[in-house]
Amino acid sequence: MFVAAGLACRYLLRRKRLGAALLIATPLIDVVLLAAALWDIRSGAAATAAHGIAAIYIGASIAFGHSMIAWADAQFHHRFSGGPAPAKPPKHGTAHAARERKGWLRHLLAYAIGGAILLGMTALAGDAAETDALIKVLRTWTLVLAIDFAISFSYTLWPRKPKAQTKAS
Repeated sequence: MFVAAGLACRYLLRRKRLGAALLIATPLIDVVLLAAALWDIRSGAAATAAHGIAAIYIGASIAFGHSMIAWADAQFHHRFSGGPAPAKPPKHGTAHAARERKGWLRHLLAYAIGGAILLGMTALAGDAAETDALIKVLRTWTLVLAIDFAISFSYTLWPRKPKAQTKAS
């Protein structure tokens, strides 16, 4: 919400400072989300998948947040402010493979951050029965990370080739 509001203020309303302030405030939402999840667990509530998803969100926000905001900013700038068209990511070859590997490394960073938060929540709750949902979230995320690894690094071994150009008669 803060990203959309920040970009709208920046490009639609031409209020650059307000837009920048809203974009800078975006990470504060992560802090509030983490504090609410920790407070809920610390207050004795059983950990749920929602708490686990909060940890995933925070990890992904830290690992991918800057690049996602930069992408959205370039799109808004192009569509609403006459800026240049954003460069399209490579779709084949070694450049595509490198981009996929970089994306997986960001995913690994998100996993490390979110996993640490999940394990911290588990330790905070203390009761293994009450934190089973958090462990299930971590197991599922581990599987997703492994699948992402296989797909992302497969492009290194078998790079995508450009589609053959067909001549129109």
